[in-house]
Amino acid sequence: MAADLICGLGASLIWLTAIAAGAQSSKEWNQCAGKENVSVDQLIASCSSVIRSGGGTLETLALAFVGRGSALITKGDVDGAIQDYGQALSLNPNNFLAFNNRGFAYAAKGNFERAIQDYDQALLLNPNAALTFYNRGFALAAEGQFDHAIEDYDRAIGLNANFSQAFLNRGFAYAVKGDFDRAIADYDQAIRLNPDVAIAYYNRGVARARKSDLVRAIQDYDEAIHRDPNYVWAYYGRGEAYAKKRDFAHAISDYDQTIRLDPWNAKALNDRGFAYASKGDFEVAIRDYGQAIRLDPNYANAFYNRGSAYAEQHQFERAISDYDQAIRLAPDFAPAFVNRGFVYGTKGNYERAIEDFNRAITLAPNSADALLNRGITKLKKGDYIGGRADIA
Repeated sequence: MAADLICGLGASLIWLTAIAAGAQSSKEWNQCAGKENVSVDQLIASCSSVIRSGGGTLETLALAFVGRGSALITKGDVDGAIQDYGQALSLNPNNFLAFNNRGFAYAAKGNFERAIQDYDQALLLNPNAALTFYNRGFALAAEGQFDHAIEDYDRAIGLNANFSQAFLNRGFAYAVKGDFDRAIADYDQAIRLNPDVAIAYYNRGVARARKSDLVRAIQDYDEAIHRDPNYVWAYYGRGEAYAKKRDFAHAISDYDQTIRLDPWNAKALNDRGFAYASKGDFEVAIRDYGQAIRLDPNYANAFYNRGSAYAEQHQFERAISDYDQAIRLAPDFAPAFVNRGFVYGTKGNYERAIEDFNRAITLAPNSADALLNRGITKLKKGDYIGGRADIA
């Protein structure tokens, strides 16, 4: 079955209203600063008017560029926003907000290195900005620097003990590192602070499932789905948990819902195929594996699973073909060598079978299946000493 998917919450903008108090007073400025309830387009127009007027201080003009940049991001014009934040910094190189929000914009483009550089500058200007520590933590996690990300989430939480998103994302970082107890503790706190966030329940469910606490994992997936009935991965995770409990009927039902919500989800199709195969319904399983392969032709596990279903049906040539493809896609896939060796042995091709078992043992020296099957095959060849040695 497929690996669990865990998620963090993204970075956040700081809006002009948070720091614009005391700036000049005019209708255009108030709209630009978000002090009046206007549309994003009107906000952009008002900020543009302030910029064109050239009036006020350099700091005021810089803030107008920041306000327009933030509005442009909400419209999806990230490049335009970056240009405006750059203009703001050319007018006021000490504008904390421009550095923070340009970092957010770079992160939105996937340029996390530049985002981190901007967050660094923002924190030099304001070392007590909890949100900026949170944003930099998110960017560091996206770069795979989870220890440093955790340090930043620690700082964010130290500055704001009610920062639920920081607890959630620190939990995510701990989970990626395999520290599921700490992850669960952080998810618990995130849920206490904000019990309406579906992703917190989902992530806690994943962590509990990884600890084999399947009953409570299912309860968490239930809570996530209750808060978001279209949460694809919560249905998938719950299906996976049911499958691990060998409750294949419930697993199939959840995979069905996953696929209804996301018809291109190759993982759900593969895992639903596994559930059907576990029930002995190999024809349906083969159809699901085939659909997963059509969606993802490089899905080694789907080829492996379909090969196993063909083997159960004694369609040995098709099984070998699928194991061949699984091995081409994943040359270190030891179980594929074991299963292909088993099929070769069933067909009486003992030399090829032993070659595959040897390869599997090289990849996984403690593979009991490979050793047992190689021993049985050696006995069939008349190699009683070698066979008994493998089986012992």
